[in-house]
Amino acid sequence: MVTRAEPSVTPHAEPLFAEPIQNITVPVGRKVTLSCVVDNLNNYRVAWMYVEKFTLLTLAKSVITHNYRFKVTHNGHRTWHLHIYDVQERDRGAYMCQINTSPMKSQVGYLNVVVPPKIDNNLTSDSTEVAEGGDVALRCVANGTPEPEITWRREDAQYISLNPSKKVLSVKGTWMNITKVSRLHMSAYLCIASNGVLPSVSKRIILEVSFAPMIWIPNQLVGASIDSDVTLDCNLESHPRSVTYWTRGADRMIHQNVKYSVVTMQHTMYKVRMQLVVHRLKPEDYGEYHCAAKNTLGETKGTVNLYGE
Repeated sequence: MVTRAEPSVTPHAEPLFAEPIQNITVPVGRKVTLSCVVDNLNNYRVAWMYVEKFTLLTLAKSVITHNYRFKVTHNGHRTWHLHIYDVQERDRGAYMCQINTSPMKSQVGYLNVVVPPKIDNNLTSDSTEVAEGGDVALRCVANGTPEPEITWRREDAQYISLNPSKKVLSVKGTWMNITKVSRLHMSAYLCIASNGVLPSVSKRIILEVSFAPMIWIPNQLVGASIDSDVTLDCNLESHPRSVTYWTRGADRMIHQNVKYSVVTMQHTMYKVRMQLVVHRLKPEDYGEYHCAAKNTLGETKGTVNLYGE
């Protein structure tokens, strides 16, 4: 007797993860997608969980969390994507992809959220003024992830004299300490915060150095002929800025008019060139002229002798 064979039944293969979840680093504010690839899912379901708070985020095609920034999509029930929009620092941590087998199968991927640097103005120095010869300490604090590195530079790219025996182009660290400050330190300084996450940021801090006026004269004796125009020069250094003027004889102040042109040119934060132009020289114009400067820390004057040729 011939009997009919029963058809064989092949049980469904167990679901398995086809590849690991990739660890991802993303800047705050961006969108990120974590992907979980499953073979042989059949009638099982995939869920995403935020491990740090044991929060169920999605189950199959449904979003369980009430956070609108999370979405789930799939590609042919094989690749399950967890989308996170406008990523925040609090999203940092481990994310688990689960399959509801018995026992449950799961794998974990890590999301690292990085934050560009931001300078803390409450803890960072503002522009400051120090007396010449004193010491100054400037501070720069920045937040971010990873922790930002602070670099100090002069805005004019000149060397920074930290002390009489040490000059550098840049200083690393929160503090920049300068001893025996001189007028040569007067400049705008940049504290630059960077941590590999764009953009880097900086704060401009102006260091002002106060000192009494100082005058030097390139030519103390100036010769000129009758009916010519002649220019007298004085160079001034001072900070705060000085009141400047020219005098003759018994401190008689010279004012701008057809006879005299008074010119003041600011070259740097503390250097000024003073000029007096005497027009159409007459014999009575020969003699001593004084350039004078005065600020809150003192006053000084220099003398130029004008003679006939």
